[in-house]
Amino acid sequence: MTDTRRLAVEALTEADAAAELARLASEIARHDRLYHGQDAPEVDDATYDALRQRNQAIEARFPALMRPDSPSLKVGAAASSGFAKVRHARPMLSLDNAFTDGDVGDFFDGVRRFLDRDFAADPALTLAVVAEPKIDGLSLSLRYENRQLVQAATRGDGTEGEDVTANVRTIAEVPQRLSDAAPTSSMEIRGEVYMRRADFQRLNETQAAAGEKIFANPRNAAAGSLRQLDPRITASRPLAFFAYASGESDAPLADSHWHFLENLKAWGFQVNPLSKRCEGLDAVLAFYRDIGNHRADLPYDIDGVVYKVDRYDWQVRLGFVARAPRWAIAHKFPAEQARTRLNAISIQVGRTGVLTPVAELEPITVGGVTVSRATLHNEDEIARKDVRIGDLVIIQRAGDVIPQVLGPVDSERPEGAAPFAFPHVCPACGSVAVRREGEVARRCTGGLICPAQAVERLRHFVSRDGFDIEGLGEKHIQAFYDDGLVRTPADLFRLEAKHTDLREREGWGAQSLRNLYTALTARRQIAFERFLFALGIPQIGQATAKLLAHHYGDFASLRAALLAAREPETAALQELLAINGIGASMAADLIAFFAEPHNEAVLDDLLSLITILPAERVEVAESSAIAGKTVVFTGELTRITRREAKAQAERLGAKVAGSVSAKTDYVIVGADAGSKAKKAAELGIQMLTEDEWLTLIG
Repeated sequence: MTDTRRLAVEALTEADAAAELARLASEIARHDRLYHGQDAPEVDDATYDALRQRNQAIEARFPALMRPDSPSLKVGAAASSGFAKVRHARPMLSLDNAFTDGDVGDFFDGVRRFLDRDFAADPALTLAVVAEPKIDGLSLSLRYENRQLVQAATRGDGTEGEDVTANVRTIAEVPQRLSDAAPTSSMEIRGEVYMRRADFQRLNETQAAAGEKIFANPRNAAAGSLRQLDPRITASRPLAFFAYASGESDAPLADSHWHFLENLKAWGFQVNPLSKRCEGLDAVLAFYRDIGNHRADLPYDIDGVVYKVDRYDWQVRLGFVARAPRWAIAHKFPAEQARTRLNAISIQVGRTGVLTPVAELEPITVGGVTVSRATLHNEDEIARKDVRIGDLVIIQRAGDVIPQVLGPVDSERPEGAAPFAFPHVCPACGSVAVRREGEVARRCTGGLICPAQAVERLRHFVSRDGFDIEGLGEKHIQAFYDDGLVRTPADLFRLEAKHTDLREREGWGAQSLRNLYTALTARRQIAFERFLFALGIPQIGQATAKLLAHHYGDFASLRAALLAAREPETAALQELLAINGIGASMAADLIAFFAEPHNEAVLDDLLSLITILPAERVEVAESSAIAGKTVVFTGELTRITRREAKAQAERLGAKVAGSVSAKTDYVIVGADAGSKAKKAAELGIQMLTEDEWLTLIG
């Protein structure tokens, strides 16, 4: 197997692409949790955006390989356990990114193609968009009833956020009551909580004087301030707010985005005064360059410009694709660069035993943020860039704490600097670290005797997306492990019965222990998909765990099926591989996990102490005739475009497939239909004309 990280997208085979998509899904999910859930990013925006761009490019080339846990389908990270949860009536999605003028041109072309009949009917029609500075802050949803603020929530994972109403009531720029010009109906207003640079500097000076945490940048300061469990702390922080979008509302709030912004101002909201309505591509690019030239003079941080199609009727027709709307895009600014000294390369051991090199840098300020560490990914990356300890290195960042190491300044290399020798033993346990053929990573072979892996597995088990044990942080897990109190997940549920002396331990008072035991008791019943994710099986993220849970229904059925799937050519293996999104590599990891005798023993021990709840049944909307159906479009449609038809079908709960199979329910046949229609006829699948299809969906 090839090192897929180093291959251009065009050079990937299908097997390479599947492996690379699995790696990207895992890496991007980790960065999402760090950024959105913990306000502690480890990579800069440019590095993160590059990962997403590569993922999107591979999915575009191999659409059939899109994974159920694809980053293209996800936004942000799960809500914090410290706040009540709020389920968004309408998902709070992210935006696709543009990095060049050409990307913006492609966005304009894509909108025009989607609305092709409108522009064909009126050649003089122009595409107007509203351009707004992209504030580097924290997304917020505000719910108003009868003009009164009744609820405020963070974005969270886009579907479920945190209830921060009490904290938001302390922000002066968030209206508690709207003006009489506002409608009295229920409406949701969305925007960005941020902190001005001058306020950020003063806050850090105050924090330093008090011996408290220093924030890395205004975005982290704003996020950390908003998500305080004590609203009095939030009230003491200088937070600001710009409104820029609507969510679920009982009545239309405007006929265009520009009119909506005007309404927001009339109702009492702060709207970014630099926002501008632009006619056509040249106008938005001119706006982007002007904002970029004056970026340093703004009182707040921005990392790009957002373009939104102005007409709301067009926004509705354009709809959404995966995690982002078709009618908007974020045009990001280029990354910032600096030079600093590479003082050392340290090695971290992850829960799967992977040895990851980390660049320890001479601290340097880039764009107002001090950076001192960066991941070097793996030994091949170090060799490819020929990075050596003592080198002056070029680093790049675009708004976050940890930069990307681009490479060394060869002319400044100190005499005698030697190539880095990647260790062949684990720094945590001394076991041999091997690199299997076809793999990029070098892994510790210590398994369960390696403290780094055992502790990381336990941390993953209690993490927010796993068992979500409130009050059991990383330091506590490490301390319990070091003292022999907890070695396996089941030991967590024996803590109260076996260790009555925990009150004598540092940091554990009576109330802290009560909270811990309450949290553990609450998790003795756990959702199937949470349990499966918490096991830490390679390649099994949240989306895949949910997919498997819904397919098999309960854990006993999944376990039995995977044990049966060990034998090739069995019905159990074929059923597993037939699940959309489960490839051969993922299936192998699942089967290997359940076939390992030690894992079986750990599971049996754990199941004696907890109950895994069956998966919740997915309710199918009765109002849609195609909810839950699989449909395929072929040939040219005349009344709506193919893209619009697919978007419409997905909104009504159907799954749109790219090829015809025995599982297809309907094939919609347009003019000049080809092989798909022929295959549908062979399989006896119901075929509909465009008119019949539109009648069916009402």
